Amino acid sequence: MSTGIEFKSTNHNDWKIFSIVGRLDTVTAPEADKAVATAVKENDKIALDMTAMDYISSAGLRVLLRNAKQAKRAKKNFVLFGASGMIKEVLEASGMDMLVKIYETLEDLP
Repeated sequence: MSTGIEFKSTNHNDWKIFSIVGRLDTVTAPEADKAVATAVKENDKIALDMTAMDYISSAGLRVLLRNAKQAKRAKKNFVLFGASGMIKEVLEASGMDMLVKIYETLEDLP
């Protein structure tokens, strides 16, 4: 049975690009949290690709916040990119854009 979420991982320059495909909600948050936490633990520069994300709930925001804080404690770079439409609105309304650097596209990463 599909949970409505899929993860893909690639590299771009010295960034680990971690893509979340589908819905990041109460059902998928535990799986996403483990996957993102592993990416944070194993890489110094992590960029979450949100271009294929369909939906994010408050549980999804907690996943992002928890992992952003963990990366900061470990002195690692953790950024988001590719958010648009409702996803971008939710990130801005929640203040996530004040806590985590959000880039428009992959090419915008430093």
